[in-house]
Amino acid sequence: MKLHNMFKKTTGRTHYISLHELKPEVPEGLLRKCNKCGAAIIADDVKDGFYICPKCHGYFRVHAYRRIDMIADEGSFEEWDQGLVTKNPLDFKGYEQKLELLKEKTNLEEAIVTGKVTIGGHPAVLGVCDGRFLMASMGEVVGEKITRAVERATKEKLPVILFACSGGARMQEGIVSLMQMAKTSAVLKRHSDAGQLYISVLTDPTTGGVTASFAMLGDIILAEPKALIGFAGPRVIEQTIGEKLPKGFQRAEFLVEHGFVDRIVEREDQKEVLTQILEMHETKAMSTEINTDATTPIPAASEEDENAQLATWDRVQLSRHKNRPVGQMYIDSMFTEFIEFHGDRYYKDDKAIIGGIAKFHGMPVTVIAQAKGMNTKENIERNFGMPSPDGYRKALRLMKQAEKFHRPVICFVDTPGAFCGLEAEERGQGEAIARNIYEMSGLSVPVLSIVIGEGGSGGALAMAVADEVWMLENSIYSILSPEGFASILWKDSKRAAEAAEVMKLTAKDLKEMGIIEHIIAEPESFNTDNFIQVTEKMEEDIVHFLETYTKMSREELVEKRYRRFRNM
Repeated sequence: MKLHNMFKKTTGRTHYISLHELKPEVPEGLLRKCNKCGAAIIADDVKDGFYICPKCHGYFRVHAYRRIDMIADEGSFEEWDQGLVTKNPLDFKGYEQKLELLKEKTNLEEAIVTGKVTIGGHPAVLGVCDGRFLMASMGEVVGEKITRAVERATKEKLPVILFACSGGARMQEGIVSLMQMAKTSAVLKRHSDAGQLYISVLTDPTTGGVTASFAMLGDIILAEPKALIGFAGPRVIEQTIGEKLPKGFQRAEFLVEHGFVDRIVEREDQKEVLTQILEMHETKAMSTEINTDATTPIPAASEEDENAQLATWDRVQLSRHKNRPVGQMYIDSMFTEFIEFHGDRYYKDDKAIIGGIAKFHGMPVTVIAQAKGMNTKENIERNFGMPSPDGYRKALRLMKQAEKFHRPVICFVDTPGAFCGLEAEERGQGEAIARNIYEMSGLSVPVLSIVIGEGGSGGALAMAVADEVWMLENSIYSILSPEGFASILWKDSKRAAEAAEVMKLTAKDLKEMGIIEHIIAEPESFNTDNFIQVTEKMEEDIVHFLETYTKMSREELVEKRYRRFRNM
């Protein structure tokens, strides 16, 4: 038995081995040396702990069949496309002999294993790369197995899950290897056009032509912690630019921050998360049961209510109040199983907008909120609820994803306006807002937008081109802030209170003008303590909205939404 980097302790017989992988034939109880932290670890502890170092939580690379065992329901894996033969298109010297040695050493036919599984009872097509076989580089057979698996998944209307672990294209197969990037991407396009789900899971490392093809094309892209993910390898980049790369560059956390990965998932949580995602993408009917026992109903807003006598400027102040509930609270209160997705797939994950998939009374929905914080630190992190172009592009990506999978979209609007900084203009703030308005007008799924605080200008409208727009009683929705209005028209921002009266920005004003459909009453001194009184009523209203709009055809939805704005 060959073991790399084996050495004996000078004071005993125990072997310590530094490995990137754990071999199945190693005797039970043998100690290893973690190649990340150097600590002595027991092989059985690592195997039982998802191949994670119990001391430093560093991840060992996992063999393909072990990975399948970790996530598949027991006995459910049915392997496909065994026996495909790797060719030598360049007649590369020694390539065939190297392949034979690898087959014997790894008990693999090639660098990927594909087949059908169930995960948490949900069927899926699975492909898992194995880094022991030429670093899971993508040659003709790897590309062919992926393509055949996805074609079959499309025919059988099944989701696809691919675990990438690769050094990229296979040099020994030259241009034939390069063409696998096109082949796998094209088959995934057909799978997507058929309305099917593709989940990409990125493990360490995912680089080169694999990153530039199937790995980054998922409807949902997950990654393991600290996985190396990039097109060019770090050494190549350093040699090219002549600079040392910053710590964490090209790691999974870096990819989330820069908008390219939806979520980092710990290995021990992967089966649960995959089960949840698969379950979310199966059509579910909505339960209309509402629990109204917990709170006292709020009377509907009317001219006789005390709140109705508030001055407009008072309502502006209430819409901005530091204790006013924020978007995340509405998601947590009314939706279950929320999975937040990150990033615009272009540049960044803007924390001023949060969004993902969740269940509303058992029905999968996409929920998106402009996010303010509940304290100064949170507000700074979320840029005081002022989205950048990246936030609007993230929101639109989630809306288009919802359209593909026939999920209603529910948006919570709360922004003083879109961010107007230098970087926002450089990255196309106006284009991002325009694109959202343009695309939302034609979304073929129900869209509901609720103004819960400030609805400032185009920054709010970019989340409110909906079938219906609702407002909380003391929220506002306007062309810009009263301060800005007064500054532009009267050259005096101190006349903001006067401007607020002129602007007709309250829920009552906008309902009378036909700009919004519904006002949700608020209790006096609305805050986080009495928040549930509002969400109980709002939840009931959303049930009625979904009951109405989910019965409409796609054509009816789009035409009705067009007419809504056409008649304004």
